[in-house]
Amino acid sequence: MNITRINVGPVHPSTHGVIRLVVDLDGDTIVNVEPHIGFLHRGVEKLAETRMYMQIPPYTEKLDYVAPMSYDEAYVATVEAAMGIEPSEPAKYARTILLELQRIASHLLFLGTLCNDIGQMFTVFMWAFKDRDMVLDLLQEAAGSRMFYVNMRLGGLNQDLPPSFAEHALSLMDYMEKRVFEYEKYIEKNPIFNERMKGVGVLSRDKAKELGVTGPVLRASGLNYDVRKANPYYVYDKFHFNSKTLQDGDNYSRYKVRMLEMQESIRIVKAAVRAMPEGSAKGMPVKLRSPVPPNRISIVNRELPRGECLMYMVADPQKPYRLSIRSPNFINLAAIGSLARGARFADLFAILGSLDIIMGCVDR
Repeated sequence: MNITRINVGPVHPSTHGVIRLVVDLDGDTIVNVEPHIGFLHRGVEKLAETRMYMQIPPYTEKLDYVAPMSYDEAYVATVEAAMGIEPSEPAKYARTILLELQRIASHLLFLGTLCNDIGQMFTVFMWAFKDRDMVLDLLQEAAGSRMFYVNMRLGGLNQDLPPSFAEHALSLMDYMEKRVFEYEKYIEKNPIFNERMKGVGVLSRDKAKELGVTGPVLRASGLNYDVRKANPYYVYDKFHFNSKTLQDGDNYSRYKVRMLEMQESIRIVKAAVRAMPEGSAKGMPVKLRSPVPPNRISIVNRELPRGECLMYMVADPQKPYRLSIRSPNFINLAAIGSLARGARFADLFAILGSLDIIMGCVDR
């Protein structure tokens, strides 16, 4: 065996962040891939020890800059658990709606960049970003920002959803329902896409379980685990939705699971908007917030667009004594060696793209 070692990155257009991959090749066949991280270190866990509780969401949002509201909510929910605060019923519905809209926006970016990475269908890239822009318009209507929202507050949101939000959300979901079908019809008949995706980057069920991957990567390998089902929060237990799984564990399955998830998210948004009760979803005013009891431990897990996030916090009265974050991206990236071994070098970027890695979340 004649091994050639090459570097991919740390700055490369297909790595979606600053990451270095050390790739060992035997001819054109990948023998091993070793990811090197640390180029985009955020230091959020350490920064949290020096900031008051509600000064921290602007930092946690930067971990996953494609789905910032998801991390925002996970952190605020951790503080709420420490303080014993229960969001109001309208706030639970509003958070569920916003989180699922964020999931749709995240998966649309995945879809567009994946098709672009494998050198096919730049049209899909443009379509996906156009549709994602419409979802961001709706999130901006709710939060006042298009990227970093910081709209979660203890007990609810920074502001109530506007009166026109329900009508706009239902209209957009009707449109997106048709668009997801059109994407699948257009993409899945492309023979080059199928060749680059089917049977490539296979992660078996047992290996997925051993590595501890979560989210779409896990469910594409046949393990049906979704925090929204296993440990329901807010109003997820009030709506019927399916946690989609496939059995092949390849690039195509990871793509397809996310497409199916978008369909389920659309259904959840529609049902939650129609069932949302009257009342305010706003959180507590600053003057009503009490100190957190010292040494109280709170643990919260959430189903983020890229997998399970777990936050572990040890409290001090005014700021976290310790905040530890279980990042779905960090664990999923660790699987790339198993996924890429035996594949062709040209398939490496399709494999990495199918993982949908955000490096800010890895280097936290």
